[in-house]
Amino acid sequence: MNWSQLFTSSIGKKLVMALTGFFLVVFLLVHCYINANVLFSNAEENFNRAAHFMGSNILIRIMEIGLFLGFILHIVQGYKLELQNRSSRKSRYAVTAGNKTSKWYSRSMALLGTLILLFLVIHLVHFWVPSRFGGLAEVEYDGKTYHNLYAQMQDIFSVPWVVVVYLLGCFSLSWHLLHGVQSAAQTLGITSKNYYQTIKNIGIVFSILVPLIFALMPLFVHFGWQINTGDISLLF
Repeated sequence: MNWSQLFTSSIGKKLVMALTGFFLVVFLLVHCYINANVLFSNAEENFNRAAHFMGSNILIRIMEIGLFLGFILHIVQGYKLELQNRSSRKSRYAVTAGNKTSKWYSRSMALLGTLILLFLVIHLVHFWVPSRFGGLAEVEYDGKTYHNLYAQMQDIFSVPWVVVVYLLGCFSLSWHLLHGVQSAAQTLGITSKNYYQTIKNIGIVFSILVPLIFALMPLFVHFGWQINTGDISLLF
């Protein structure tokens, strides 16, 4: 397969989706690990320190560019595949035997992906844009100044309907991941029953646990909950 086929053929598009998808899964793990500081004692300082590290580390900033490119490529190829699948049917509303037996979320990847994209835009406007282009209050720890992103989070999640939107975004992400991990494994040629079942089980755990942690964040901030861990933080 040459480079042009990688972006134009059906299998090439699926391969790009699988590879960029796994790249984004790594990002979700890191993002989840950092932001989970919100759930524990001393949440404000720990989260602000973590956010500062992510925003000021040069290696992270370089990876951020790759992350955006990965998102764009994943989204574009996803929509191309959806349009290709629709055009390949005799009728847009034709139902094949495979469609009858497939899970609803596997037939709704484009819809779930669109909901996640809308959620991502809202999330970037709420947090990434202010942290990169100003507008955040500042706070000082040990003589060093940090953006008070936690205060921004408290302000955003004080509004009930915003919390609901974030919960819906996490719900969509969970179902998208549930199918995506299994589909990516098949695309990459992992057909051994034992290996595939292991990846499927890991995908199920991941698609539940990570979105659940993300969903707990707005709830914990909105209701002022914290898990008491003393002065211990997850990372910072």
